[in-house]
Amino acid sequence: MTYFVSDIARIIHASGNILNDAPVSLLLTDSRSLSFPEETLFFALKTKQNDGHKYVTELYQKGVRTFVISQRLPIFEGLTEANLLVVKDTLAALQQLAASHRKHFQIPVIGITGSNGKTIVKEWLYQLLNEDKRIVRSPRSYNSQTGVPLSVWRLDEQAELALFEAGISQPEEMERLEKVIAPEIGILTNIGSAHQEGFQSIEQKCLEKLKLFTHSETIVYEEDDQIVQHCILNTIAGENFLSWSKKNQDAPLYISKIKKGEQSTFIQYNYLQIIDGDFEIPFTEDANIENAIHCLAVMLYFQISPDKIRERMMKLHSVAMRLEVKEGIQNCLIIDDTYNLDFNSLELALDFQMRRAKGSDLKRTLILSDLQQTGKSSHLLYLEVANLLKQKGIDKLIGIGKNIGDQASLFPMGMAFYETTEEFLQSTLINSFDKELILVKGAREFHFEKISDRLQLKVHETILEVNLDAIVHNFNFYRSKLKPTTKMVCMVKAFGYGAGSYELAKTLQEHHCDYLAVAVADEGAELRKAGIYMPLMVMNPEMSSFNVLFDNDLEPEVYSFKLLKALIRAAEMQGISNYPVHIKIDSGMHRLGFLPEEMDELTDLLTAQTALKVRSVFSHLAGSDSESHNDYTLRQIERFTQCAERIESAVGYKVLHHILNTAGIFRFPEHQKDMVRLGIGLYGVSSCGEEGLRNVSTLKTTILQIKDIKAGETIGYGRKWTLTRDSRIGTIPIGYADGLDRHLSNGVGEVVVNGKRAKIVGNICMDITMIDLTDTDAQEGDTAIIFGEELTVQEIADKLGTIPYEIITSIATRVKRIYYRE
Repeated sequence: MTYFVSDIARIIHASGNILNDAPVSLLLTDSRSLSFPEETLFFALKTKQNDGHKYVTELYQKGVRTFVISQRLPIFEGLTEANLLVVKDTLAALQQLAASHRKHFQIPVIGITGSNGKTIVKEWLYQLLNEDKRIVRSPRSYNSQTGVPLSVWRLDEQAELALFEAGISQPEEMERLEKVIAPEIGILTNIGSAHQEGFQSIEQKCLEKLKLFTHSETIVYEEDDQIVQHCILNTIAGENFLSWSKKNQDAPLYISKIKKGEQSTFIQYNYLQIIDGDFEIPFTEDANIENAIHCLAVMLYFQISPDKIRERMMKLHSVAMRLEVKEGIQNCLIIDDTYNLDFNSLELALDFQMRRAKGSDLKRTLILSDLQQTGKSSHLLYLEVANLLKQKGIDKLIGIGKNIGDQASLFPMGMAFYETTEEFLQSTLINSFDKELILVKGAREFHFEKISDRLQLKVHETILEVNLDAIVHNFNFYRSKLKPTTKMVCMVKAFGYGAGSYELAKTLQEHHCDYLAVAVADEGAELRKAGIYMPLMVMNPEMSSFNVLFDNDLEPEVYSFKLLKALIRAAEMQGISNYPVHIKIDSGMHRLGFLPEEMDELTDLLTAQTALKVRSVFSHLAGSDSESHNDYTLRQIERFTQCAERIESAVGYKVLHHILNTAGIFRFPEHQKDMVRLGIGLYGVSSCGEEGLRNVSTLKTTILQIKDIKAGETIGYGRKWTLTRDSRIGTIPIGYADGLDRHLSNGVGEVVVNGKRAKIVGNICMDITMIDLTDTDAQEGDTAIIFGEELTVQEIADKLGTIPYEIITSIATRVKRIYYRE
């Protein structure tokens, strides 16, 4: 459908002048994802963390001319060609527009909600039904208050079926999404404890999620779940329930048999006491069995024959739920995203690549397979792809597949084409990449994992996985405790607390962190080389690093008169004036900093020079994580406040004040002042009992070998561990040279294998560790988790009598870091 600005203004009841009644095809809520400005309508959303009004001027300069806003700012007066549509609530307007768009389509729309399995059910339904219908579906997990309307907006005239996810985090959200999706068919997946924080009970969460199906004709759910059954029968009128059961033979869909094999599961069913059928799926996990039965119910509802169900179910493939960033050969960086391949997912992946490339000198390369057909001709489809690649700044395209190769003339960048993945792997081009940011994006049948494997920098099998979405979640968790005007410094020193500073810094830069802090100037210089352009604070500058500071616009902490005087001299010698510095006050930590009694001398020195300018004054709390130190913490804050005010008064201009660290943000938000500093909490480790943080890093490795060893034998160097029973002993390629503390030897430490704990036995070696797998079903090649969600860093720290900081910063640089987005 074609919408004009006047149509949209009428639908969302906006006021304001329309200077150009132009057509609109794209909705934008994130200024970083701009592709086609002339067709874009930007919604300036306000959240606890950000305000889209700040980006209106920037987008106007890039060519966007139509904006939905909730307030007129003085700076907008200069936007003489802009359509400014004013509404009370920009998010409500976005949802209203999408809901209006949805009403134009009389096609089956499936709404999927629940705690677990939403995305897998959606993607499996797509795999199972795309042979029959042209399907529009939510990209990735676009299931939020913003994501749902953006997904529904993708409905077009060719659509024959729609699959939309809906997720909520608190009561009263689902009613808004129901109006947008208006599902004819509802699927309620597993209701568990995931995302429980905003609800008083699982029952309340279930009731809230069911509001998505208020006007649905059919609801698919498992009636064996007593909470779900109770909620549905007591809240939803009507009898059009397509429930399934493993116990009740009278259920609409009765699952009469489930038999697990080594690599597949056989499922037998009866539908409406009329149709008997069976099928196999290539999975054995209970969650995947449940997800497959939800899909079975929908296929039966659409009257797909048992034979076709049997054929398609066995072809189901796993859904890769994340996009990974890996270090590549020859100074390349690899973005591995084979989650799915259609135009929408390609656009999202290119957005990610564009952000990662910003500020770096890496050329942008895309390795792309044939796209799944969308109902459009190949020429029209690849013309759209070519325009998208041009907008996203792709320097080189490598196309694999006959269809994309036939349309080579459409692409305006450097390019090469191959019919098959094997042909590309055997070419000379595979070894020619150099200093490139390579997005690998292919349909499953092209087996692009072979390409990703060839391009990765090879290291041993121990890896540290870093969840960038968890970093963003934790960042926003603490930011939600602050006033909108309070700035935040994020600590990425010590190689990002072991997680890798560059990818973390890129992510925080994208999400509008105000400052990053490193320990020494060289760390800051490396981030500058990697394309980090935001303000960088150096916490421990050395006398020999002044040139590095000045050359890279790094802002040093100043904690002593010796350092202050040396910095002034160095700046004056280079003709530098007003160079930003951060003055540290020793308010009671007694580590580094100027003492309160030194304020007169300090202010005299600061006001007698012009080489340096005080950007901030700060101090560090000694015991903010403990209630027993509350009085001392408050005295520190009082001392610091007095010192900061004296400095600001003396220099005669506004200076930022900050004293709160991670624990301080959580426990003393009333003293947040102008800025706070976030450290360990960013990485998912609670400093004082915070609930709601997400695990960021998972250290894992692979079982190399398993041996059956008799009782009485000893394990490892020094024969410190004697077996008391016949045992299965596994060997994993991680040791103290990788950062695994040797004090975890001989039964002190554990790892997790297939959900079960396995003790570390014998002495940990430099590169190897032995584990007792007797009570597990582990096989060679299985994964062993050293720490992560199931075995936390805090638990390991407690066993060692240390703090989580030491555990995570000890991981050696030889351990490969893999960064991913969910």
